[in-house]
Amino acid sequence: MIMQLSNIYKSFGVREILANISLQIRRNERIAIVGRNGSGKSTLLKIIAGHDNYDSGQIFKPKEIVIGYLAQQSTLQSTRTIWDEMLTVFSHVLKLQNKLNLLEQKMQQSTANDQTTLLIEYDRLQQTFEREGGYTYETTIKTVLSGLNFPEEIYDQKIHTLSGGQKTRLALGKLLLQSPDLLILDEPTNHLDIDTLAWLENYLQHYNGAIVLVSHDRYFLDRTADIIYEIENKRAKKYVGSYTKYIEQKEMDYEREVAAYEQQQAEIKQMETFIERNIARASTSSRARSRRRQLEKMERLEKPLKSDATANISFSTKRRSGFDVLKLTNISFKYSSEEQPLFTNVNLHIRRGDRIALVGPNGVGKSTLLKVITGTLRATDGEIDIGTNVDISYFDQEQANLSSSKTVLNELWDDYPNTDEKDIRTVLGNFLFTGDDVLHNVNTLSGGEKARLALAKLFMEQGNLLILDEPTNHLDINSKEVLEAALNDFPGTIIFVSHDRYFINKIAHQVIDMQKDDFTLYLGNYDYFVEKKAEELERQALRGEEGKLERATKSRKEQFERAKQLEREKRRHERKIATIEEKIAKLEQKLAHLEGKMTKPDVFNDYEKSLKYMDKTNEIRKIIDDYMEKWTSLHEKMS
Repeated sequence: MIMQLSNIYKSFGVREILANISLQIRRNERIAIVGRNGSGKSTLLKIIAGHDNYDSGQIFKPKEIVIGYLAQQSTLQSTRTIWDEMLTVFSHVLKLQNKLNLLEQKMQQSTANDQTTLLIEYDRLQQTFEREGGYTYETTIKTVLSGLNFPEEIYDQKIHTLSGGQKTRLALGKLLLQSPDLLILDEPTNHLDIDTLAWLENYLQHYNGAIVLVSHDRYFLDRTADIIYEIENKRAKKYVGSYTKYIEQKEMDYEREVAAYEQQQAEIKQMETFIERNIARASTSSRARSRRRQLEKMERLEKPLKSDATANISFSTKRRSGFDVLKLTNISFKYSSEEQPLFTNVNLHIRRGDRIALVGPNGVGKSTLLKVITGTLRATDGEIDIGTNVDISYFDQEQANLSSSKTVLNELWDDYPNTDEKDIRTVLGNFLFTGDDVLHNVNTLSGGEKARLALAKLFMEQGNLLILDEPTNHLDINSKEVLEAALNDFPGTIIFVSHDRYFINKIAHQVIDMQKDDFTLYLGNYDYFVEKKAEELERQALRGEEGKLERATKSRKEQFERAKQLEREKRRHERKIATIEEKIAKLEQKLAHLEGKMTKPDVFNDYEKSLKYMDKTNEIRKIIDDYMEKWTSLHEKMS
């Protein structure tokens, strides 16, 4: 156990956020905290991290535990370069490296007697240096930066010149390099594309420490968490297993609780009826009183409640489109004549009922392609053919079609002035805008509320081709699930961009992998796409190995000749080495003989004789050193 929370209470003024929260964190556990927006998940993470206080309760943790915390809006602020900032994590290793360098210099200048002490100290420091990652820290930094999509060519870029998303990814990278005992992550998947998400999942699966995280990315939760704590009605309930297992278990628990409640209600009704009928009869009154006492002592179950209000989303169409919905032929796009094209030669044929997900790295032009299809942007080259009776409805991830100065009610009503206010309010109510909520200005809404309002406008349009750009951004998990159900029931055609792999799996029947110079269609959901991509990579690796084998076969003769040449050179070096070793041995014997004479009194006490012997011994040592350099050089050539 590295941390235990017991009966934690937290409130903001009179508003209670968390009540009686208890949870345990053990070494190497992967814990996800889930719940609706506003349920207190981020507040709980701040309390665990020690960044926020709590009103009552207790937290137990060892003093030596190191905690790392990534807040939801974390960005790295620094005047250093990317590389220099990451090096600060290993400042203790760099200090050890400097100490080792100084010791090496001292050993070169020291006498034989001092070297023994210095060697012992050097060996001790070197072991510490190796244990602290001294020989691997540069590789570790490069692995993390590469995984988070920072190529080596920008390592020298100043951090303050980066985008907000890049600074957030760097903050995550620095925290991963610090490798704390307890890693606390609040929405770590923000600003990550699919490839980077996959890398982070793999990294966290092999992380040597405990992890507590909050995320709306259900695919990410399934891949990283093995314990789920659900925050609902200010309390926490523990589920063991993945996110998918938690959903299944929660539904089973609800059904079991409903069945137990209904059974108890039936028993209560039966007992009340018996008491009412028999309390006045002399022959049965004692039994009726006994039943009444039994009823009074009964511990009554509370009626199980479903989660708080859930959006009631559905989409319908005004009319049915033709079979051929949309055809793109050799579509290219660039923002200006001076720039390189963002994408070229995009070809796509969309038919009625297709559900197509567009995936690929950030910056490749996915959202731009959707804008070209909707006519928001004009293609540089190519043709777009829109089929018969096709009505396009477009969800913009930036919600650019919302007017910030309008109220929620007028945002919808102004587009449909002939619709009764009651009907407009009903639609907004289905998207969780009730009562005075509809009178709030759009510019005061949260990201999730703006997304729901944009979906309400989409509902009113009744298009038969939905073009959706990141429709699940800012939605909580419950709203995502409702949206998925609505889109699965939608009778028209859907093409969408999303980083939500769980959402893609639920909706898509086809996946387009959009790369800088490639546009590939896969007939399946996201898991199928990942499987096929992995198979392609394996085939490429196999073709590479086959090519290597072919090249190796062709050059076998050259390699054989080269080997013979190397063998001849090796024998020649070995003869030279043997000659040098023989000369060194003779010189060392001569040196030992002279040093022996220098210890005799007739030499030791005669300054001139002693000086002559010292000159001779120094001359021999110099010759030995020269031979040793030649010996070393020959060995290096052989290796």
